[in-house]
Amino acid sequence: MLKVGVFGVGHLGKFHLNNWKEIPGVELIGFYDPNDDTARLVSEKYQLPRFLDDSLLMDTCDIIDVAAPTNHHFELCEAAIKKGKHVFVEKPLANTMAEARSLVKLAAESGIKFQVGHVERFNPAFLAIRDMALNPMFIEVHRLAQFNPRGTEVSVILDLMIHDIDIILSIVKSDVKTISASGVGVMTETPDIANVRIEFDNGCVANLTSSRISMKKMRKMRLFQKDSYIGIDFLNKKTEIIRLKEPQDSNVFAFDIETPTGKKTIAIANPIVPEVNAIKKELKEFRDAILNNTRTVVSEMDGLMAMDVAHQILDKIGNNIITR
Repeated sequence: MLKVGVFGVGHLGKFHLNNWKEIPGVELIGFYDPNDDTARLVSEKYQLPRFLDDSLLMDTCDIIDVAAPTNHHFELCEAAIKKGKHVFVEKPLANTMAEARSLVKLAAESGIKFQVGHVERFNPAFLAIRDMALNPMFIEVHRLAQFNPRGTEVSVILDLMIHDIDIILSIVKSDVKTISASGVGVMTETPDIANVRIEFDNGCVANLTSSRISMKKMRKMRLFQKDSYIGIDFLNKKTEIIRLKEPQDSNVFAFDIETPTGKKTIAIANPIVPEVNAIKKELKEFRDAILNNTRTVVSEMDGLMAMDVAHQILDKIGNNIITR
């Protein structure tokens, strides 16, 4: 039985508590959170002990789940790794690139399992195309959210866009060639809305727009590759595939069109989207990686690579950002 301790039981930490309680093979030992009001409510609701000493909780556990604000990621992860504990940490991996590189080095030297909480990798709309051959040459992304003070300790790049950066890096098997970016700080002193263009060595281009000051919510990614288009709606859990060659799927609508090169068959498919709780699935797969001694789905190196691109974007925006 793997023993789990959760560090930070705010908005996201409570989701982690709910899901750990339903995962076989693990036992919730307790939590650490410096906020007395939050801690009291969590202790009463979940009937879990609150640890006032973070080091003592780490000593009691096999898995350390860090859902604390980003500026606390490094200190908690570093202490856990040095104690030989397996670490799950919410995105972004750390607050600075120096901290992230240090954690990657420590994790490699210790041999522990480390996973970063890029939860959109486990979104059922994305899982629906997990086995599909993807070689996009153009990617369009819109991730829009209404303003919420929670999470504004970091820019919209590290808060929202980093989800899409991670997914794009997992799909496009090529190095980044160039990045151009612009951003505006409307409600905070860091970018609240940003548009980014990433060009890869293989010719793929990704255009990303992220905003946390939108009137409506949207989380969509569109992939364009030879003979096919894939639309992923992360918010509404829907996936659509349009391509010339009819896919082997019973849920297909097909029709013919005339083109300059002759008649083509257009097939529209809506692949089966699994009913999956993304947070529960990422935690279960982390558990499985520990038990089976396999690579985590989103490793510390994946987290570092996503952070590296995110910080390159922030550098590009630089002093050109317009603040309120």
